[in-house]
Amino acid sequence: MNMLKGKTAIVTGGTAGIGAAIAKRFVEEGAYVFIFGTNAQRGEQVVSELNALPNSAGASFLQLNIANTEEVNQAIKAALELRGQIDILVNNAGITRDQLLMKMSEADWDDVMDVNVKSCYNTCHALVRTFLKARKGKIINVSSVVGINGNPGQANYAASKAAMIGFTKALAKELASRNIQINCIAPGFIKTAMTDALTEAQKDAIMGTIPLGRLGTVDDVASAALFLASEWSDYITGQVIVVDGGMVM
Repeated sequence: MNMLKGKTAIVTGGTAGIGAAIAKRFVEEGAYVFIFGTNAQRGEQVVSELNALPNSAGASFLQLNIANTEEVNQAIKAALELRGQIDILVNNAGITRDQLLMKMSEADWDDVMDVNVKSCYNTCHALVRTFLKARKGKIINVSSVVGINGNPGQANYAASKAAMIGFTKALAKELASRNIQINCIAPGFIKTAMTDALTEAQKDAIMGTIPLGRLGTVDDVASAALFLASEWSDYITGQVIVVDGGMVM
């Protein structure tokens, strides 16, 4: 359908899992995609796969620490010099450092907040003038149902994902008058390498909380991202799209 034909997107944390699925869907729909990540080997592999897709619009990998403001500024400058305009930003980069709060180190707290939250400030701050000048743009922040419901042992992660939701709603109000839409996706339990490592008992317990009776797939999340990146969502901003099989109602 080429829903994103002629568009240029940035996907942070796009070398695996949800981020890689979003990047693939965007390229398939006509967008040129810059993948931001830390692992050069994995990044170049994903880009090679994306560029080999039939009718690929193209992709590039830029290695950087998404929590480092100057590195993000330089990467976005390079992307703009290459493509001239960025139309879509997906803030997907995220890490976990799970631990009960009484055992959680300050470093575990700071690392999660830096990668999951400061990264959103870094990318949006670096791109906002470009979006304002163009009087258009789409920002998609990948949060989590944990940011809505909380989860024991994930105080840092839940706080970071809740912060992304508040950031999204505030920025949406700041930029709406310039035709810039900012929304969140909050995935539930998605089938990834992390969920594959769970025991059968753990998986059964999770399934009991999901009305649709299955784990989500990375493609389920990518479909939501495509909708929010496309013109179909032009009248939607400041919202949280929950992709969780009915866990949160």
